[in-house]
Amino acid sequence: MSSKPTTPKGMRDFLPHEVARRTYIMDVIKTQFEAFGFLPIQTPSMERRDILLGKYGEEGDRLVFKVLNSGEKVKKADIDALNQGQLSRFGNSLSEKALRYDLTVPLARFVVQHQNELIFPFKRYQMQSVWRADRPQHGRFQEFTQCDADAIGSDSLLLELEYIQLIDGVFKQLNLHGCTLRVNHRKVLEKIALKANANNKTTTFFTILDKLDKIGWPEVKRMFVEAGFSTAVIDTINDALSNKNEVSAQLQAIENIIFSDEENDNPAKELLFLFNSIHKLQSIKLEFDWTLARGLDYYTGAIFEIAAPDNVAVGSIGAGGRYDNLTAMFGMKDTSGIGISFGLDRIYIVLDELDLFPKELRTAIDIIVVNFDSKILTSLMPYVNALRDNGKRVLVYPHEARLKKQLSLANQLKIPQAIIVGETEWNEKSCIIKNLDTGEQRTLLLDDLA
Repeated sequence: MSSKPTTPKGMRDFLPHEVARRTYIMDVIKTQFEAFGFLPIQTPSMERRDILLGKYGEEGDRLVFKVLNSGEKVKKADIDALNQGQLSRFGNSLSEKALRYDLTVPLARFVVQHQNELIFPFKRYQMQSVWRADRPQHGRFQEFTQCDADAIGSDSLLLELEYIQLIDGVFKQLNLHGCTLRVNHRKVLEKIALKANANNKTTTFFTILDKLDKIGWPEVKRMFVEAGFSTAVIDTINDALSNKNEVSAQLQAIENIIFSDEENDNPAKELLFLFNSIHKLQSIKLEFDWTLARGLDYYTGAIFEIAAPDNVAVGSIGAGGRYDNLTAMFGMKDTSGIGISFGLDRIYIVLDELDLFPKELRTAIDIIVVNFDSKILTSLMPYVNALRDNGKRVLVYPHEARLKKQLSLANQLKIPQAIIVGETEWNEKSCIIKNLDTGEQRTLLLDDLA
């Protein structure tokens, strides 16, 4: 006996009611993206392997799904690497393409490839699947959907301000309150890493520092010592911020500790401008978090991370930041970019656990037409099609069956109305409209149905 077929681990099917909920979230995000002037694009599921690798750091590169070559290209496999146990090199020789890891690096490729067709600053949004060879767990999948909005071609801080307002608008429209938007600056982190003697091991330094809110300072300090980093500057910052609640005081303390008066490029002043310029937010809390690192190597300026409300354990539900050198990797220099990415799948989990999906959200069927007599149904089709022409989504029950069975199906699909035409109604050229929520029904002439 064959076993029941399943999806690959970390990948999922979606039932109709789940698709309706996912569509609701994407419609809200799309509305906000378009309200801020972003235009839609799409890119392929696969990119050339060399486009993706080397952009996400060592840890990210390991999670890129590589696609095996086929046909004659298989002959290019590096057998010597396999015999020498160099599995990474051998694997790369078998693959020229890879599934996209995120939507940002493909965007950089897209912008450089189509630069003569685009108008800058170029603001785009994109909602598509991405793939990561990560260990599946709650809120972490190997295939998931990102909803991104990026602006390419301007380094204005007004964009950072707009993104904060955009994030607030999305969660306001979703009726999701209590999320926290944590903000930091990559150059703050780089200066701290320099003073901690991280030198060329900044990725390791950032990865450890980013764990501070999860495992606490004593454990982070132990990991720093084991990695050979100095903890003096971290201790100094911890002591300086321990009694400061105001963002301006925190940033001033950071500035005094890690920046000199001679430095013109001062990210602490950029962050202070952001926090002082934000108008009242309605759905999110805004916080400065000097430990926020974001694991991707391409960030160069302000970085963002959105945390779900405290009573939902799901991790980050969105993130982004400023990147100045990403298109330069493909030959297009001096082009600054900034973006935000909402994690559709994790936002779904949050709305589901907090019971925030609209109660009236239904599957995409408005009316069921009950089938007592196939001949009557055939004659009724012009009226049914008139309903469809008027925008109604109509399910015709395909074969004759008991009324109870047909209405049971309608109940399971949460269809709100039924049209019932028996022999008597057909002879009178009328129909019964039944409200399946209240049980109320009324008679209507077929000519008035549409």
